Amino acid sequence: MTLEERCQPIELVLADVDGVLTDGHLDFDNQGIETKRFHIRDGLGIKLWQKAGYRFGIITTRSSQMVKQRAGELDIEIVRQGAGDKLATAQEILSELKIAPQAACYIGDDLPDMPVARTMGLGVAVADACLELREVAHYVTTAAGGQGAVREVIEMILRAQRRWDDVIQTYRV
Repeated sequence: MTLEERCQPIELVLADVDGVLTDGHLDFDNQGIETKRFHIRDGLGIKLWQKAGYRFGIITTRSSQMVKQRAGELDIEIVRQGAGDKLATAQEILSELKIAPQAACYIGDDLPDMPVARTMGLGVAVADACLELREVAHYVTTAAGGQGAVREVIEMILRAQRRWDDVIQTYRV
């Protein structure tokens, strides 16, 4: 199956946070408060995905107030923090939404993401993902985690579905 064929049925994108929506670094201030850096183009990509009528969700093994805040800013309703078993969590989400695995994309960066990436219709590794995930992924981004990789995937899917031009029409003058 070609990459374009894998993109055709996708209607749900699920992503890890640390190393995918961020560059994977964890910063703590002197009070122990964690901060994360999110790429602005990933945020717009998620909004464009939603504008196309699709859903976006987050699955992460860690729990962070920053993730909750960023998800709120982007109107992401599917947020699963503290997910010890990402595959079970992804399967639960698919069941709740009545979506087949072939209609879902998962974007990850490390070993805990491998079972989910292998199970979804489109499994994606960010450019700086671990070797093992890059080897099993259907697609490896050119952008690193936290550097626009999520936007790259969303744009690729929407272009393959011939929906990109319609979604960005309001930005053309």
